[in-house]
Amino acid sequence: MTATRYLPFAGRLMIGLPFAMSGLGKLAAYGATTAMIGAAGLPFPPLAYAVAVAVELGGGVLLVAGYQARVVAIALAVFSLAAAVSFHNNFADQNQMIHFLKNVMMAGGLLQIAAFGAGALSVDNRRKNGELSSSAALAA
Repeated sequence: MTATRYLPFAGRLMIGLPFAMSGLGKLAAYGATTAMIGAAGLPFPPLAYAVAVAVELGGGVLLVAGYQARVVAIALAVFSLAAAVSFHNNFADQNQMIHFLKNVMMAGGLLQIAAFGAGALSVDNRRKNGELSSSAALAA
């Protein structure tokens, strides 16, 4: 039973870390990233770049920490699906189809986190237990 307490953290780490790494990679490649965003036909590439970095880097770190995990997971799931539709929509190219499906699978895993929460090893759980402890102390 105690081994399963670590599984949600492992899952959050395996989903959140690639997002954070992708966000860091975008920080180092402003020109190439905004050009790719523009080539995809999205409006305001610099704004889209800033949103992508904030969502990937910020969301990845928050997800790994387990802070506001349900909200962060939903935001990352929406981002993943939007990226799949916007950047990986050439299904004639097998590589693009694989990337599209990868994004859909990530969204599925993120929705599991949104549904079931961050788990025992998370800031969310620590805050919940702290609030319960202080509420019980105030009631006594």
